[in-house]
Formats: sequence, structure tokens, C-alpha cells
Amino acid sequence: MTTAAAAATMRLSSPFKAPPLRPPCHRVLPSMRVPRRAGLAVSAAAAGSPPTVLVTGAGGRTGQIVYKKLKERADQFVARGLVRTPDSKGKIGGGDDVFIGDIRDPGSIAPAIDGIDALIILTSGVPKMKPGFDPSKGGRPEFYFEEGSDPEQVDWIGQKNQIDAAKSIGVKQIVLVGSMGGTDINHPLNKLGNGNILVWKRKAEQYLADSGLPYTIIRAGGLQDKDGGVRELIVGKDDEILKTETKTIARADVAEVCIQALLFEEAKFKAFDLASKPEGEGTPTTDFKSVFAQIATRF
Repeated sequence: MTTAAAAATMRLSSPFKAPPLRPPCHRVLPSMRVPRRAGLAVSAAAAGSPPTVLVTGAGGRTGQIVYKKLKERADQFVARGLVRTPDSKGKIGGGDDVFIGDIRDPGSIAPAIDGIDALIILTSGVPKMKPGFDPSKGGRPEFYFEEGSDPEQVDWIGQKNQIDAAKSIGVKQIVLVGSMGGTDINHPLNKLGNGNILVWKRKAEQYLADSGLPYTIIRAGGLQDKDGGVRELIVGKDDEILKTETKTIARADVAEVCIQALLFEEAKFKAFDLASKPEGEGTPTTDFKSVFAQIATRF
């Protein structure tokens, strides 16, 4: 709900570089060390029931995959989805666990949030192409955001509303999917419809990081509609991956990382860029705990 490839499909997501978070300055002495807690699903299972996980933006192309994966793992999770319209609800099965709401209106999303253990945020503003563009004449298409659906309203206020609602009920973890490119105020995605979408995404990410809630912020590369689980994943920080040739990732792989982040304590209080090597290069990633463990950045 992201890079130049995302713009081409008019699916976007994340902003200028904000000051890095400062980790706590308390020194942990050996005698004070405590065992690391288990991931969300393991903790909930120990308590006798799978955790309830809400996917917002569940009608989007990546959101649908996350929701489906959660449903397929009913022994580990109780899935919920939040969509904007009845049509979107129908696209993902129309079950009672799919709620309709507007993230810009806190009251309308309250029923979906109530009682959840974790939240996966995949909402994003989506630009529309202005009519009249003729590719045969050259030039570039122009884009706009519908009134009230600009990135400030959707990617900042809408995401803030979700974070606030989740915090109010004591949610145990939030996974937020954004986009690489946020360290560059002049990134092309910011120019689409003059929406500064990455700026507003970054603002929401900082708000989450400052919330005190356990979080995982995933800044994905260019999203591709390809099979997942067949590539080696790459993590980075500060858009360093954008300077390489490996700056795309399958939506299915992003979806899997969202879910894996709920399983490992190593994923909490982390923010990272995510891409993958081309299929056939490297070894397909299966050890997600090690992937999360190598990440040191909190924002």
C-alpha cells in the first residue's frame, strides 16, 4: 500500500529522513538480564488461544495476500481484515471477519480494532491518472489524488488513527508496511499529484516508533506480482538498497515477512528496507529469525 515500479502500477507507500531514534541509555548488567520473550503467536498459544491479527488495507494487492496467509494458518492466528468498501470485502471472501471502515474516521474502525492482539497496516494513498494522456504522443502522465484521499489524510492521519486505536486497547505489536525512498525529499513518488506521499508515510512511521508499542516497520522496494518464497531476501537501511540493482521484491515475500515479524522477538522495535535478489541468485530465505536478528536500526 511503493518505488518507481510501484508508481507505474499506482500502488504506493513511505518520506524525508527523520532523526534516528535513540535507544535507551540504560546499561544492562549480566545479573539484570532477563530471558527474551517469545513472539506473539507463541505467547498467545501458551495462553491457550491464537492471537487475533487485523490486516488493514486487506482489499489491496499486498493486503489480500497477508489476509489469505493468516487464514491459512488458523492454528497460529485468528485473521481479521479491514477494507473500505463492500466490493473490497467481496473480493476477499466477504466473511464476518472482514470489516468495512474508513481509516480517516476513528469511530468507523473501532469495531475492527476491538479485541485484536496485533495490527498489520497496509493502507496507502493511491494516485489516479488525469484523463487525456496519450502515450503515443510522448511525455509523462499527470496524477492527482481525490479530494480527502490525499497522502496527508490517508498516509498520515489515517495511519495515526489506526495506531492510536490499537494503543488504546493495548495491542501487543504493530507491523507497518511503507516504502523505500523516504530519505529523499525529491524522490519521484513525492511528486505524484504533489502529494508528498513518502513524507507523510515517514511521519506516520515516526509516530509509531515514538508510541511505545512494539513495532516492526518494513520499507519495501518496488512491489512485483510474482510468486514468493523463491528468492533470497535483502535487508538494509537509509535507502542504501536503492543504490544497487536489487531494489524490488515480490508482494508475496513482503506479506510473508509481515507474518514472520509476529513470530519472533527479534523483529520488534526494528525498522528496515526490504528487497530481494533475482530468482535463481542466492538461496531462498527460510530463516526469518536470522534476518530479523541482523537488523540493528530502530528507525
